[in-house]
Amino acid sequence: MDRDSDIMTKRGMDKKIESKTWTTKRIAMAGGALAVAGLFIYAFVFKDWSSTLNVDKQKLTISTVKKGSFQEFISITGTVQPIQTVYLDAREGGVVQKISQQSGAKVQKGDTILALSNSSLRLNVLQQKTSIYNQINQTRNSRLNIKQNSRSLETQLASAQKNLRLARSAYQRKSKLYQKNLIAKKTYENAKENYRYQKKNFNLIYKSYKQDSLRAKTQLQQIDESLDRMQRSLTGVQHILDKLVIEAPISGQLSTIQLNPGQSISSGQRVGQIDRLNNFKVRADIDEYNLSRVRTGLHGSFTYDGKKHTLKITKVYPVVKNGKFKVDMKFEGEAPSQLTRGQSLQIRLALSQNKTRALLLPRGGFYQQTGGNWVYKVTDNGQKAVRQPIKLGRQNPDYFEVLSGLQPGDKVITSSYDTFGDNKVLDLK
Repeated sequence: MDRDSDIMTKRGMDKKIESKTWTTKRIAMAGGALAVAGLFIYAFVFKDWSSTLNVDKQKLTISTVKKGSFQEFISITGTVQPIQTVYLDAREGGVVQKISQQSGAKVQKGDTILALSNSSLRLNVLQQKTSIYNQINQTRNSRLNIKQNSRSLETQLASAQKNLRLARSAYQRKSKLYQKNLIAKKTYENAKENYRYQKKNFNLIYKSYKQDSLRAKTQLQQIDESLDRMQRSLTGVQHILDKLVIEAPISGQLSTIQLNPGQSISSGQRVGQIDRLNNFKVRADIDEYNLSRVRTGLHGSFTYDGKKHTLKITKVYPVVKNGKFKVDMKFEGEAPSQLTRGQSLQIRLALSQNKTRALLLPRGGFYQQTGGNWVYKVTDNGQKAVRQPIKLGRQNPDYFEVLSGLQPGDKVITSSYDTFGDNKVLDLK
């Protein structure tokens, strides 16, 4: 029994004990591995992989989007000019004979400014005058001949009328005597024949006179018209020499080129100008981009000596030169008394008449890089700036009109984006 018990006891002691697979240590290690993997997965899925650039916030201009009154206008530079300028051109060439007014002088309308001499022109005028006088004399002689011919026919007609009246009276008297057998038949027939001759002669002369009268009337009318033209031509020729004298067409301030006695001036050459100084206008250059939006009637304003003055466009010159076109503007009210010709003015030209409410974004250097299609919008915590697509509308020198992409209160980097490259996110330090 004891041996059997010992044997059983030994068998019980030799039983195999199985070890546990998931020990506490292994579970802890597995949990740590899962946690690390989870962190990697989270970082891969949720991390912002956008390209990021660190930027010094102090070097940026950050503006706030806001609602406000908006008026579309542009800034232009205008030059003060006289309200009227009349140019002086030599109507005939010649040599300067006398200078009556110096450049810079104030002249009155009709004042003589410059006198020229031209011997060839004087000789030509003399020849033309002689020729016209000869034509006038010939035409007058023709007129006199027609008159004389008409008077001759009138005399012949009067004589024929007289002879006809006498022949009719003799014929009637002798006809009565012949009926009473108081005269011979031959005497009666002679009277009758003479009456018929005088009647026929009168009719022929009257017909000729009538035809000649109509023809003479037409000829005299043509001659009178020719004489009138010749007289006008003569007057015109006489005034040719007047073109050698240059007079002031208006009152104002004279400006001329350098003139000296004996100097040769060609026909059509500009010798100066006269500016009317009782008022001014402003001529401005505007970028051709605005040509379709600029029209007469638009108003502009500028500040001079602390006072605001208003101008109105009166004329648009649509010819574009060097990327710009010109407009003329007149003062609404009195111009500043201190203005001088050639002075430059900075003018704010309104392209729309009324102000409207709009969402406004201040202008800045960002527009050169983005074209207004996107901006860097600052996050609420102010630590980052992220690209934000936007759409802009009208603009003026101060603001852009925001159509979409931004809300009132949004903060936007409006300074230049030159150094930001293609980075989507900016870390503001």
